[in-house]
Order: sequence, then C-alpha cells, then structure tokens
Amino acid sequence: MWGMALLVACVESDPVDPGANHQTVEPPGTVTEPTSTDPTSSSADEALARAIIDGTTAVEEGLGALAWSGGLPVETGAGTWIFLHTADQGPWSVAGDFGSWEPVAMAEGASGIWWAEVEIPAPAGGFYKFTDGAEWIADPRARSYRYDDLGEISYVRPPADDCRIDRWPGMFGQGLAPRDVRVVVPGGAGPFPVLYAHDGQNLFDPEAFWGGWRLQEALATVDPMIVVGIDNTADRFDEYTHVPDDVGYGPMGGNGDAYAAFVHDDVRPFVESTYGSSGLDGVLGSSLGGLISLHIAQHDPADWDFAASLSGTLGWGKFRAEERAMEELWLDQAAGFTHVYLDSGGSPGPDGQCRDQDGDGFPEDDPDSSDNYCETRQMADALAAAGWTWDVDLVHWWEADALHNELAWAERVELPLAIFASLDD
Repeated sequence: MWGMALLVACVESDPVDPGANHQTVEPPGTVTEPTSTDPTSSSADEALARAIIDGTTAVEEGLGALAWSGGLPVETGAGTWIFLHTADQGPWSVAGDFGSWEPVAMAEGASGIWWAEVEIPAPAGGFYKFTDGAEWIADPRARSYRYDDLGEISYVRPPADDCRIDRWPGMFGQGLAPRDVRVVVPGGAGPFPVLYAHDGQNLFDPEAFWGGWRLQEALATVDPMIVVGIDNTADRFDEYTHVPDDVGYGPMGGNGDAYAAFVHDDVRPFVESTYGSSGLDGVLGSSLGGLISLHIAQHDPADWDFAASLSGTLGWGKFRAEERAMEELWLDQAAGFTHVYLDSGGSPGPDGQCRDQDGDGFPEDDPDSSDNYCETRQMADALAAAGWTWDVDLVHWWEADALHNELAWAERVELPLAIFASLDD
C-alpha cells in the first residue's frame, strides 16, 4: 500500500534529477524571532537578499530573517528568483527542472555567500538543488521541500494542489532551546485537522534512525491533515518528562510543563495563524515522546482532542523515584476528557503476566516486560475502569514482539493517524 502512495505523500520519484550521489544537508537552525509570514513582503525580502549579497547585512542574520518572512528562494519584483547558498568552498551552481537540470553558475558575494538570479516563468511545483559539480544537495534553508528517490529536494515554490513540507528554523519559547519545526501541509483548501508530533527530525527524513517514521507515506492513506514535526534538542530527557526520575544515570528530567507550554502557547498559535486548523487538534509521539504527548493533553485538558502514545515510557516517575506516573495524572482528570491511543510492541514475557516487584502499584520493574508493554496495558485498563470507553475514546493496540525503534513505529503509525482523522467526520 505505501509503495503505491508515494506520489501523493510528499515523496516523489525524480528520474531527471542528475544528483544521484547527493547528500542531504541538515539546516543549521537560525535563532530568529518570527517577523513576518506574509508572502506579500517580497519587496522587503528582495532588498534583504541583495543586502546579504553585497555585505551590508550579515549573512546568518539576513538568512534567518528571510526564513521567517517569505522564505527562500526569494522572488524579485521583476519576477526573477534569487538563490542563496553558504559554503566554505566553491564554485557552486543551482540547477532545477526549470532549466532541465542544467547548472546555472552562482557568483560569490560578500562573506562567502553564493548567489544566482534566475528567471523562472512557472515556479509553482518547480524543484531545485545546489551542485559543486561533484555532489548535489537540497537547499538546507528552503522554505518548502519533499523527498524523492534520492532524498530531500527543494521547491522553488510548492504547488497549491500537492503535499509539501515547510521548514521553520530555530523556533523557541518558554526558556527552552531553539529547534526546527517542520510542517507537512496537504494540497488543496483547508482548514485541516492539526497533529503535533515530537522528535520531528525522525518523522519524515528517510535517512533518519531506522529509516525514520516515513510519516508522509502513512499520511497518504488517511484523510488530509497537517502534521507539525517539532524537533527534539539535547535537552530531550528534560523536556519530554513531567517529573524527575533516575534510570541509572542519576536524577534527570522534569521540565515537561515548560515543553507543554511551548507546544500549546508558542508553536500552536503560530501554526494556526499560518496554516489554520479545522478545530481538531492532537499530539503524538513515541517512547519519551509518547509520554510527553500524554502530559501535554492532560496539562491543558480542554484544548486537545486526541493524544497518541506509541511505546510510551509510562513507567517514568516510578523507576527509582517516587513521583506520580502519567497514569495517575490522567486519572485525576474527568473520564473521556480527550480521545487517547496507547500502544506498545514487546510482550509481558513468557508467562504472560505483568508483575509489580517493588509493590508501588506499577509494573515498570517487571524484568520480562519489553517495549513498555506492561505499563501501557495497565494504563489502558485503568482508564477503562475509570470511565473511558473502549474503541470510542480509548484504543489500546499491542503489536506483539515489535521492537522499540522508528521502523516499528512507522509500520503501525497509520492506525493512530486514521483514528485522529476519523474524529473530524
């Protein structure tokens, strides 16, 4: 099924692209306050692009501002397009389907910026890459992109009727470290439901761990929705946990309230003002990302319609600490306050029993449980006993013996996506 869906799922086969040996380049992430998301600011963007080229504006500062305005590349008042690329060595060229992938030489501007101004009569849906003659790379700062058989490929401007991924670098708030936010936008007219997902750098890129989630492929099998992939940072353990705990390296974690506020008060308003929302909003993640998804939903229980935890670390708070587990926080809320999906792979072990060896009421210490099976099973049963209704506002899925990695989550993420999409009916 997924193979047939590639052409409509932000993944494209591109046999004319000559860059068979290109490498995907990750964006550096520019810490820049959002200044404008209005594409009509093209004249200001053109002036800024030319100031970067002639050296009157610092390169990183200027590129960061463009990333939060109309995006790169920059359309000029004359209808041409300015491409900007930073590299230590050159020369570089830009090539795209607008010129049958024949490289157009870029000039070297101030402070090591490479640039070219190209006339493109029909930019919508046009692709491009940079090349030094040996490698071909996507523009790491392009506003919109997707993936083809060779990896990431940049849009000049995306078509209105097809899926794309938009990049917003260096988003920050609540005192947390900046991180990139990537938004999968379906083609056509919205508004669409919006699903906020964590560990964003692992969701779409086929070069991510274990091949990533390939989330854009699964999205092709369900009704259209926007997915907001929020990158993690070096502070992942702190941000994705609601209380401190110790898993053998000393106490860590507990900054989940700040991350929940970041998603709710910073990322979500920006996404809604930029892309809109149908009014159906959810959160999704795996492992610690599953834990923080559940925390976000109960942190602001009136504002989230759906929460999905895949292999969530639901024993957090009970490993070596005596803090409250996520199950307890959910049981504090009114039954059915949101729709919830809980799953795991693994198993309870050969005898099929989950054990609470330390008598704290939670099976996080069961030596035979794998992939958080016992903690997930217990939370699902506890919610059902508290008033949630199976297959109405509560779904539990067990993928027997599945491993704890992105490949396993990719193989079953279609189920929570379909449940979320069905809530918009």
